[in-house]
Amino acid sequence: MSRRRRFKGREVHGILLLDKPTGLTSNDVLQKVKRIYNAAKAGHTGALDPLATGMLPICLGEATKFSQFLLDADKRYQVTAKLGVRTNTSDADGEVVSERPVNVATGDIIEALDKFRGPIMQVPSMYSALKHNGRPLYEYAREGIVIEREARPITIYELKLISVEGDEIKMEVHCSKGTYIRSLVDDLGELLGCGAHVTALRRTQVASYPYDRMLTLEQLECILEHARAQTVPPREHLDPLLLPMDTAVASLPEVNLLPAVAAYVNQGQAVQVAGAPQSGQVRMTVGPEREFIGVGEIDDDGRVAPRRLVRLGGDEE
Repeated sequence: MSRRRRFKGREVHGILLLDKPTGLTSNDVLQKVKRIYNAAKAGHTGALDPLATGMLPICLGEATKFSQFLLDADKRYQVTAKLGVRTNTSDADGEVVSERPVNVATGDIIEALDKFRGPIMQVPSMYSALKHNGRPLYEYAREGIVIEREARPITIYELKLISVEGDEIKMEVHCSKGTYIRSLVDDLGELLGCGAHVTALRRTQVASYPYDRMLTLEQLECILEHARAQTVPPREHLDPLLLPMDTAVASLPEVNLLPAVAAYVNQGQAVQVAGAPQSGQVRMTVGPEREFIGVGEIDDDGRVAPRRLVRLGGDEE
């Protein structure tokens, strides 16, 4: 029996800001981008629900080593919620579990929103990807099994009411990692006494990445076809669209190393660097060109110890 040939791909490194379409899972679009780039390795930085659209940074190659920093980053969303109807998934893809009259004034909504600003505790949805005994919660939910979930601390930095039109409200949310917008809307609906669910959700920002650098799958596919029609290697048009991998750790303080010192770091050794921070993680660069080589951490002796290093190989098709 012949074995299926494993997709290998090429070595390409960087971060693509994808404008995720509705109706597809984050993994669906990840695999499409991976194929378009013919990339050997790819990963996303925090799933968006199929209903959701917007910014989904996709890390290619060595950039996947730094995806956790984007998972942990603050995010900003625009959300539309329908009052009066609660669903089992807290969004429009779920089944209706209750319908109640909406006797709510705009002032009531403004007052309720104030309860969710700042540090709060939130119980994750059963339809989240959080794991229990190695399985995501949504798998249990689809089997009708409810798992007890503990409330987790999150922070809502900003929560703006944009508009109220009948039983539909639009809001903008700036929040910490681990925030479930569906749960936020469900909790708001319960506080208002009428129930609510998400009908539209768009992620507009991850960390400090610019909104206008996002690209759609359709744009990427057009660029790919255009390159093929011109008999130009697709990488010549696609690779310049990638952001440098160190943009994922732009918030970390930089430690610039002399090439001779960097050689020790690349061998896994901790080094003493004048002017380095006293603690925490750092972004390591080399020489006047400030070439990014990875993330380090200040150890107990005040040295810069390598934690995640960039290992660049060949770049053949």
